[in-house]
Amino acid sequence: MPEDPLLPETVARALREYRALRDRHGVCWGEQLIPYVGEVRTSAYLMKGYDYWGACFRRLAGSVPGAGRRDLDHYMADLDLDQVVRDALAGDVLDNLAALRLTPRGSMVEATTLVVLDDTPLRTTLMLDSSREEPVRVVVGGVPYELEPHGARLVEIDSTDEVVVDGHPVDLGTLTRRVEGARIRLRAGMPCRWSVAGTNGQGWYPEGVPRKLDHHRRPYFHGDDVTLEVPAEPISVSVTRGMEYATAEISLHLAPGEERLIELTPERLYDAAALGWYGGDLHVHLNWMGDEPAAPELAAAVQHGEDLHVLNLVAGNVAGDRVYDREALAHWAGQDLPWSDERHLARFGVEYRNDLLGHVTAFGLAAPPARFHSGFAATADREPNAFALEELRALGAVTGYGHPFHTDLSDTDPPDGGVAAGRNCSAREIVADAALGLVDSLDVLNHSSIQATAVVYRRLIGAGNRLAVTAGSDSVLSISRRGTASSPPGWQRVYAHVGEALTAESFAEAIRLGRTFATTGPWLDLTISGYGPGDTAQLAPGDSVEIRVRSIGPEVERLEIRTDEGIIAHGAPGELMTELVVREPTYVVAVATGGPHPRSCHPSGAYAHTSPVYLDVAGRHVARRADVEWCLRWLDLLQSLLQVDGRFDTEEQYEAHLTLYERARAIYRSRLT
Repeated sequence: MPEDPLLPETVARALREYRALRDRHGVCWGEQLIPYVGEVRTSAYLMKGYDYWGACFRRLAGSVPGAGRRDLDHYMADLDLDQVVRDALAGDVLDNLAALRLTPRGSMVEATTLVVLDDTPLRTTLMLDSSREEPVRVVVGGVPYELEPHGARLVEIDSTDEVVVDGHPVDLGTLTRRVEGARIRLRAGMPCRWSVAGTNGQGWYPEGVPRKLDHHRRPYFHGDDVTLEVPAEPISVSVTRGMEYATAEISLHLAPGEERLIELTPERLYDAAALGWYGGDLHVHLNWMGDEPAAPELAAAVQHGEDLHVLNLVAGNVAGDRVYDREALAHWAGQDLPWSDERHLARFGVEYRNDLLGHVTAFGLAAPPARFHSGFAATADREPNAFALEELRALGAVTGYGHPFHTDLSDTDPPDGGVAAGRNCSAREIVADAALGLVDSLDVLNHSSIQATAVVYRRLIGAGNRLAVTAGSDSVLSISRRGTASSPPGWQRVYAHVGEALTAESFAEAIRLGRTFATTGPWLDLTISGYGPGDTAQLAPGDSVEIRVRSIGPEVERLEIRTDEGIIAHGAPGELMTELVVREPTYVVAVATGGPHPRSCHPSGAYAHTSPVYLDVAGRHVARRADVEWCLRWLDLLQSLLQVDGRFDTEEQYEAHLTLYERARAIYRSRLT
């Protein structure tokens, strides 16, 4: 029997292993419980609107007064994450988490009642939540659970289980509501993203597909000409196809047993490929913990359903030595994945990870690298990220830092907040790597702080570095409910002007040249007297240039034109023009912003940012003194952080980092003169 081209045996074997890990250990697959692994464990219940991190810190402060970020890393395993979930929910109940409240006066069940179409028991989770001053025993399906005073426990149940408290059975009737069924067939004429929901927001899916929720808690799945069972009561159906399309919606109420064909096609807002621009997501995980290990077939359905031109599936570790999807990378390295076509390109790449120095993504590499991570599971930060960057580039990859910064920074802030304490995945080494020309891009769009990342990016290019803006969603196809991580890949994209046939090489080269903009959805076009992003205009002092910015997208509220001195023009969406008389070297970028919007899955709302057009004057490139000094201060802070939080087996390992920083300092100091 021939091998399945989408599931070669080495990849199938890895998937079987992942499923065994999930079945044995739950959604974290046995990974060490560091803080963000704990977030994954609780994320099915603490999506949008619930503060996992705040609940952790409050719990930790109660047991370790004065505890800070470093202490959370150390004491994470001591936290009761079931109590963290209870604290963060603050009395709310969810569609997948009912609550059994145990009070001094008795007990009661609170639940979001779910619709069922037959007698199959509902599988869900029950939170045992005690406000009693004494211990209490709860028996669920014959299994006893002992709760301490004011304790909490999450228990997997089905709706037919018997629950007993204080010797009395608990009525679970509020968990479900039986409704007669109907059937719908959905057709758009092309692969799309569909959302089918009842009046209570409950999602309905075709048989066998993952029950995904996006950042807005909207249910979704991908395909075309698909059939599914739905309740015979009011439902809504919507369809879209990534950010280049609007959303088409319909509401309907089927009769019991009715079958109906629904033909619905989303309107196209813009066609980037027709202009030579191709949108990619450079940071997507096929498998990285989660409730349902994902096969390549799912990635194919998602990419075509989102009309995502370029998909970079990255192999990477979580908190130890295991590198997920390493087998798929080994099988397909340097090759387009089988579902690629002239408008859709998929590759396997790498996320090289060090939580102290930052995470690097690589696209277009010809072979697997020798190194994937450092500094995990109490191992040493044995080498700077620069070593990995050099190796990845030697393999032909275009490289960039992902999800860079998590604490807000303003344009006038010192760099201290960007080099905050703790192993929090921030892209701290980029200030050195950019000066040394070892990295190609920065994901200005990511699931972290867009504002902080944009500030750091503009400081870096203002200090004389050449970096492209890119985007990586960090979506995880094996996770169904985790906000931005369970949103579809491509919810933010880097558009690169390829101007020729789309290949891995042409897309990577466009990024290296800086011919890019990154967006959560809006189209953003910047031209300066005929030049576009990535270009360099050679000017004389006193020359003037005409700057034009255009946007498309209903979510845009404001356009900005920025140079190294800050905002020089702003206005309403659509088009913004200004003239600039150039006396010193500078750069020009365009920015589009907007508040929260259904088209944007980023918590802060809509955003787009171009790479620069560089305006060199009399042969000199921009190197603004304030930005250079800001970068030098960053390197000093990073060296101090390394002394406190770095882990090294030898003095030579430590010295390698210091040598890198001193090489970068020399370059920045040379720019001051």
